[in-house]
Amino acid sequence: MSIEGWTVLITGASSGFGEAMAWRFAEAGCRLVLLARRQDRLENLRDQLIFTYRVPVHTICLDVRNFAEVDLLPQQLPKDFAKVDILVNNAGLALGTATVQDNNLDDAVTMIETNVTAVIAMTKAFVAGMTERNRGHIVNISSIAGVEAYGGGSVYCATKHALQAFTTAARHDLVGTAVRVTSICPGAAQTEFSLVRFKGDQEKADAVYNGFAPLTAEDIADNVLYACTRPEHVQIADILVLATNQCSAKGIARVNLEER
Repeated sequence: MSIEGWTVLITGASSGFGEAMAWRFAEAGCRLVLLARRQDRLENLRDQLIFTYRVPVHTICLDVRNFAEVDLLPQQLPKDFAKVDILVNNAGLALGTATVQDNNLDDAVTMIETNVTAVIAMTKAFVAGMTERNRGHIVNISSIAGVEAYGGGSVYCATKHALQAFTTAARHDLVGTAVRVTSICPGAAQTEFSLVRFKGDQEKADAVYNGFAPLTAEDIADNVLYACTRPEHVQIADILVLATNQCSAKGIARVNLEER
């Protein structure tokens, strides 16, 4: 299905999955609303997209945890961008690998608000317009951590399990409409995710991906575009994407780099 001319709002759009999705949707001829906290990156990405694909792009510098501002977004968007057809709830993060005995409560609240509450707020803000127009698609970027839990990820896994439940419930609520709801669950993908998780420790972040070929942001963007371009009568509910040498969250076959 062609989505040329559709308006797509992507949260966490300044890097990683969000940036890759912006490129894929721009290539498809969509008008873009890019939301993230880093204004300089947003503006640079906007300029590149407009130069390459000549599509309209609007940027918003906003933390998705500012729920009052999120609630006002539909009224504050410029007229040409106000009717959001596809909402991609991509902003999310993990902080640390603490056990349940050692969880940092500030980190826990940040993960819950970013990964769960912000998605609820963004969906509430834009789904009313979608149902009124009887056209739309909500894409939530979850994780393999929403399919299986693992040690050292209790809060992060809890947030992604909650996101999976919210996504399924949303599909139930919207079943009588033309609005589709999709969950994308990436496995090991090399973006800034691990760098954020390890709070800037590049060595620890790089070690996560040693010895195998991880997924890339572009791989996940391809899956998102696939889900959004199915025929109108087709709803892709869930996509779980793993690297070829990955069978579970922690089940990764690695080669000994010293033997290469």
